[in-house]
Amino acid sequence: MITEDPDSFRVIRVYFVSSSRAGYDGFAMRIYLIALMMVACLPAFASSVVPAVRPASQTFRRYCVSCHGNDGKSKTSKGRFSHARDLTDAEWQDNVSDERIFNSIMNGRNTRGNMPAFSNKLKDKDVDSLVTFVRGLKAK
Repeated sequence: MITEDPDSFRVIRVYFVSSSRAGYDGFAMRIYLIALMMVACLPAFASSVVPAVRPASQTFRRYCVSCHGNDGKSKTSKGRFSHARDLTDAEWQDNVSDERIFNSIMNGRNTRGNMPAFSNKLKDKDVDSLVTFVRGLKAK
C-alpha cells in the first residue's frame, strides 16, 4: 500500500500476511504442503510395494510356452516350425553356460532356429530368474 506523508514524500509500507489477518488460511497451506510432500515421496514408496521381478514361471508362460511348450520340450507346432530348442535336453544343459542362455533370451538366436529377442520386453532380473527356471527343466 502506498500512502502519502505530510511532508509530501512517498512512503511505501509493506504488509506481510500473517495467520492473524483475514484472507490467509494456515490450515489450507499445511494441507497443501503435506500433499506436496506425499507426491514427492510417492515413487520411493511405490517401488518398495510393487515387486520388481515377476515369477519366472509366469514369465515362461507368457513368453516361452508358445514355442518351448509347458514342459520345455518344444513339442508345439510353433516350436517344431521354428526349430525351438528342447530345454530339457541334459546334454545341451551341460554344454551351455548361463551367460549364453541369458544372451539368447535378450538378443534372440538365428543359428538353429528363429528365436526373437526379448530385450525390449524383459528386465535383466526377469531374465536372470528365467535362466534359473530353464536350468530347472533339465531332464533327470
